[in-house]
Amino acid sequence: MTSVTRTSQLRGANAELSGLAAPGRVALSATPPASAMTKLLQWLLGVSLLGAVWALVTFDLLGLSLPRTYREVAWPMPVYLLVSFGCYSLATVGYRVAIFNDCDEAAKELQEQIKEAKEDLRKKGLKM
Repeated sequence: MTSVTRTSQLRGANAELSGLAAPGRVALSATPPASAMTKLLQWLLGVSLLGAVWALVTFDLLGLSLPRTYREVAWPMPVYLLVSFGCYSLATVGYRVAIFNDCDEAAKELQEQIKEAKEDLRKKGLKM
């Protein structure tokens, strides 16, 4: 039994238990509840809040009369945050690539499936 088949069977069993799929049918994906906040919405909310605070401090919209140095530090802050996010993203991708595991079993299984497919096509008369 392949790992993909095993995974889809487990998903189907979990979906049946939770009532998302009809008995005997495999549900490949389950939709999150409507009240769940997606990652995109979380990021948009965070960026919006930071943007609002930045605008309040930079343009002194509330009349807080903050020292000039605060506004001078706040003005280039979006650029600093963008560069920091880029560095973090680059470091994360580099780290994940460095620790990426080779899937030797999956490669062997794929090679076997390719051989089986070629033999099946030869039996059906396809010349390669």
